[in-house]
Formats: sequence, structure tokens, C-alpha cells
Amino acid sequence: MTRTASKPIRASSSAAAVLADSVDDAAFATTLAKGLVVLEAFKAGATQLGNMELSTLTGIPRPTVPRLTHTLAELGYLRYDAERAKYRVGARALRMAHPLLADMQFRQVARPMMQELAQSVRGTVSIGLLDATSMIYVETARSGDVGPHVPDIGMPISVVMTAMGRAAAATLPQADAALLEERIASEDTELWSAFRETYRAGLAQCASRGFCTCFGEYIASIHAVAAPLFHAREAKQAFSINCGIPAFRLQPGQLEGEIGPRIAALADSIRTMIGAAPPTETQKQNKKSAKR
Repeated sequence: MTRTASKPIRASSSAAAVLADSVDDAAFATTLAKGLVVLEAFKAGATQLGNMELSTLTGIPRPTVPRLTHTLAELGYLRYDAERAKYRVGARALRMAHPLLADMQFRQVARPMMQELAQSVRGTVSIGLLDATSMIYVETARSGDVGPHVPDIGMPISVVMTAMGRAAAATLPQADAALLEERIASEDTELWSAFRETYRAGLAQCASRGFCTCFGEYIASIHAVAAPLFHAREAKQAFSINCGIPAFRLQPGQLEGEIGPRIAALADSIRTMIGAAPPTETQKQNKKSAKR
């Protein structure tokens, strides 16, 4: 059967999740999806994987995985290391990111200002893009030793556990924000239960102060603030900007009293320079929710 309005395409979900949800979809290219599942298995800490490891990680049958990895290697998306009998992501995979990043020209406008703030606070300043229940770094600036978390373009982090994620959610129209909460809750019930109130408090904080805080919920030694940047309605993209600092460098109250207003001001400056509107609609809704 084909998809209907009652079963929307989950374009931002992982390839594995969509594959599992599409067993009855006659229009779905299962082999292509399995190849993408294999590619998504490679991540930080798992940069070299053999066929058996890939089968275990993805749940794809062992006889199928070698055909997928061979094809991906022939196309340049994987690179085979004969000595280790393992695969790495190939250079061609990097090409796929360029059209997306090239369409975000505001990153070049923002970067000098981001670098200035990063050097001033001796931390990191990054822009993230909402992708399902994750944030993906699309630009980052840092100064010196920034602790155990070193952001890089393409790196995913949690939405619900981070200031960056909560700030991006604060840019969403009300209906999209509700769907995001449903998705987070359905993907990890325990995580949502543990962070639901903190997450919603972050949305309210963005509405009232223009930024939200994260006191080590994601990485204990890193405290962060983040501000909503903008929501691109046509592209359906939500962006936020954050600043992360090793906790030992912060004075009591400095994160909320100094760094938070600075990241909010930086977000406002970026929007002004690129002509983007602030997420006022969502902020108004969050203010109403916070007063209830």
C-alpha cells in the first residue's frame, strides 16, 4: 500500500526507524533504505566497522550486509581497509553535506561574531539545526581548551537534554512543537519522563528571557545557554545558537546574568543582519503556557 495522510513520511527520523515503519509500503525502496541504514551506523566512536559488526548494529541479515557495503564502496560512500577487513565512510559522503551547508549562507555572516564571543568567554559558540529529536551542528567557533565536548559540524546532540535543543524547539509553530514532544516521548519514554519539566521550562525561559540554560544535564562538566535563532518555514528548518563553557570557569550567576543575555543579543544581531524574523508566534504561545 502507499502512504496516506494518516501515515506521514517521517523524513527526519533515522533510516532504521523509517525502514521498520515501512514494511507494508509498496512504494518504499527497501534496498536503498538498508544502504542508508548502513551508512548511519558509522558515527563517532564507530568509524571503522566490519560486515559482522554492521549486521549486529543495524539488524540487517549478515548475507545482505556484504552486498550493501560492496556497493557503497564501489560508489565511494564507503572505503574498504583490507588489512583490518573493515569499512570507513568515504569522501563522497562528505559531498552530500555541501548543498545543505551551502544553502545556509548566514553561517558565514554569523561566524566572526560567534568567534568573538567564544574567545571572550573561553568556550564554544555553535549554531544547530533541528533534525527530528536531535540537533545537528552546522557551524561552530571555539577558543582554546573547551573541555570534553568539542562541537564539530555534523555532530548530533539531544534535543530534550540540551539548551540548544530547547531553544530550537522554541522557534517552532505550536503544532510542530506538539508533534516534537510526541516524537520525543515515543522514542524514549524514560528520557522524556526525566527531562519533560526541564525541557518545558527551557521553552518558557526562551519566551520570557530570550534564552535558556543547561546546567550539565547533557555533559556534567559543561554548562550552556542557548537562544532561538529562527524558523525557516518554507524549508521547515529550525535553528538555535548556543554557548558552552566548562563549569569551573563560571562564577555563580554568570551563566544566567551575563552569558545568557549575550547569546540572546548575538541571536538578535544575526537575525538583523540576514533579515530573519524572531520566533515571536511561538514565544507568545510559550508565555501563555508558562502562566497557566
